[in-house]
Amino acid sequence: MFDINQLKFDEQGLIPAVVQDFHTGEVLTVAYMNRESLQISLEQKKTCFFSRSRQQLWLKGETSGHYQHIRSITADCDGDALVVRVTKDGPACHTGSNSCFFNPIYHEEQQTPFSIDELYHLIEGRKQTLPEGSYTTYLFQKGLDKILKKVGEEATEVIIGAKNGKEEATFELADLTYHALVLMAELGISLSELRDELGRRHVIDHKVKQEPLQ
Repeated sequence: MFDINQLKFDEQGLIPAVVQDFHTGEVLTVAYMNRESLQISLEQKKTCFFSRSRQQLWLKGETSGHYQHIRSITADCDGDALVVRVTKDGPACHTGSNSCFFNPIYHEEQQTPFSIDELYHLIEGRKQTLPEGSYTTYLFQKGLDKILKKVGEEATEVIIGAKNGKEEATFELADLTYHALVLMAELGISLSELRDELGRRHVIDHKVKQEPLQ
């Protein structure tokens, strides 16, 4: 385990901390810690920073309720920067955005990698704005019973598709996943809550039971 006394703080007594979503790996923000804020972060298991503009400690979420619960803190090879992996109670940015990084400067001209989190955010947005002509809007307007009916139908399609092979099963599983996400948004179940529930069930047993030789 790395000794925090080996960390290299700058001339202002600060060290940059890159805050990353524990589940998705998305960079949420970059802030600074001093020794005191790092110690508070370690004790409370919540991110605490030092505000360079206000020249004071800043416990993330203290006023907004959007706390960031620390899952790990890792120093870089030189000990002069930190990566803090968190699960969060709300948006990371003061603007209300999920991440502080939302101003694109350059993107390679190719398809953006798919993200199930982005799909879920899109579905949540459809629920809020209900744009006309959207199938997702139609489902939300019809309500829970319609959504449940579609989930049931898609589950049946997965079973039939699986009998016909991998390609068809994959297609039908994608449909089921989409409708399951719509159901989650309708019930207010976040992806973080789903991941946490799966995490509670994910138990690795390192003990190998050996059967006696016959």
